[in-house]
Amino acid sequence: MMASSVLPRTRFSPKVLRTEILAGLVVALALIPEAISFSIIAGVDPRVGLFASFTMAVTISIVGGRKAMISAATGAVALVVAPLVREHGVEYLVAAVLLGGALQVVLGLVGVARLMRFLPRMVMVGFVNALAILIFTAQLPYLVGVPWQVYALLAAGLAIMVGLPRLTRAVPAPLVAIVVLTAFTIAAGVAVPTVGDQGALPDSLPVLGLPAVPLTFGTLAIIGPSAVAMALVGLIESLMTAKLVDDITETHSDKTRESWGQGVANIVTGLFGGMGGCAMIGQTMINVKSGARTRLSTFLAGTFLLVLVVVLGPVVAQIPMAALVGVMVMVAVGTFDWHSVRPATLKRMPRSETTVMVATVAVTVATHNLAYGVGVGVLVAMVLFARRVAHLVDVTGVLDAEGTTKTYRVTGQLFFASSNDLVFRFDYANDPPHVVVDLSAAHVWDASTVASLDAITTRYEAHGTTVEIVGMNKNSAARHASLAGHLSGAHG
Repeated sequence: MMASSVLPRTRFSPKVLRTEILAGLVVALALIPEAISFSIIAGVDPRVGLFASFTMAVTISIVGGRKAMISAATGAVALVVAPLVREHGVEYLVAAVLLGGALQVVLGLVGVARLMRFLPRMVMVGFVNALAILIFTAQLPYLVGVPWQVYALLAAGLAIMVGLPRLTRAVPAPLVAIVVLTAFTIAAGVAVPTVGDQGALPDSLPVLGLPAVPLTFGTLAIIGPSAVAMALVGLIESLMTAKLVDDITETHSDKTRESWGQGVANIVTGLFGGMGGCAMIGQTMINVKSGARTRLSTFLAGTFLLVLVVVLGPVVAQIPMAALVGVMVMVAVGTFDWHSVRPATLKRMPRSETTVMVATVAVTVATHNLAYGVGVGVLVAMVLFARRVAHLVDVTGVLDAEGTTKTYRVTGQLFFASSNDLVFRFDYANDPPHVVVDLSAAHVWDASTVASLDAITTRYEAHGTTVEIVGMNKNSAARHASLAGHLSGAHG
């Protein structure tokens, strides 16, 4: 009873409350240009992306499984839905968001989050590094063809964010940089690109409603592919971001709840006419690095975002883009796993591991699609792992003193990659009348191995040799007993 009564006071002490509020404010400011940019990518009005960011953040703060993680409109989802908007319009986009959210709820409830355990560490490292690169490159358009004052403001903002934490951490350095640079540009009358130049900010609240599309199979055929892609991309990015925050904060989160929570958030977003979204690695890093650890910062990020763009739109519109670009550059630098690319690390790391990381980064950066990058990374890791394990299988033959029995001892993991050439490891023509295949140091994993064992037996029988397979563990024996003699092509 004492612990439960003390914990709430500790969690929301004045110091913690100040940290959560300030972190939420910084995130809200950083969300504005991102949401507008992603709206442009998706081909919709900036209001659609801004409202989506508000509803996603507020909803996920309640139903999500990872505290302090930020969900909003994202570039990954924008890229997926852009063709749908271009060909069929915003109403079909909203319908796809609703369907995608429902699919995420179903996938979450059936346990898709458990698949995260199959993600190799180097895929995760590649994911983080690719995100850092994408976050950085996304800022470059704001630095091309601009007045020289933009570069001076960017340098000043970076100096504040690097230097201030060495003096005090009472106030988030990104927030100080944004306020100082905005005040300076207004007071000095410096003409540089601002948030207001990125698109119109909304001046009213979002309205609840359903998309105006016919409820037919034709509509389902149109929105189905985009909804599935959005659901999968959103879950992959959200679950990997949650795992990253787990590692940084040394805490555990409920990935299953996060999965269906993302679905609920997208459904709510769709009902308010938003473009959908998922977890945002950049804004999440801003939130976590600012010291936020609870749901309050996520809730306030969404709430502040709505207040800023609806109530304080004219003020927010005057924030120089250089200030927000500086924030995101610092996020990119802090997100990148520099240890993974140090010469000493690369020299010590097996080439296969480095290959997995590079493949993940290369595909993600080339396609701007995290799902593709993670998918290719996992595939490369699986192929290299199978190749490595396949070479660990060994077959040694020993002839007994009488010369009537030869025992082959098989060592290693037997599956499709390692057992396909197993049939060529025996001397069928010259072996004695009795052969024993000892599998006590091996494990039979699949039908390919059983088929190879059948082929070995068949070839020996053709030479008049009897074969005895011994030593299988319980699992291997059960698989062999179930499949032996029933696989087509086993006698090739």
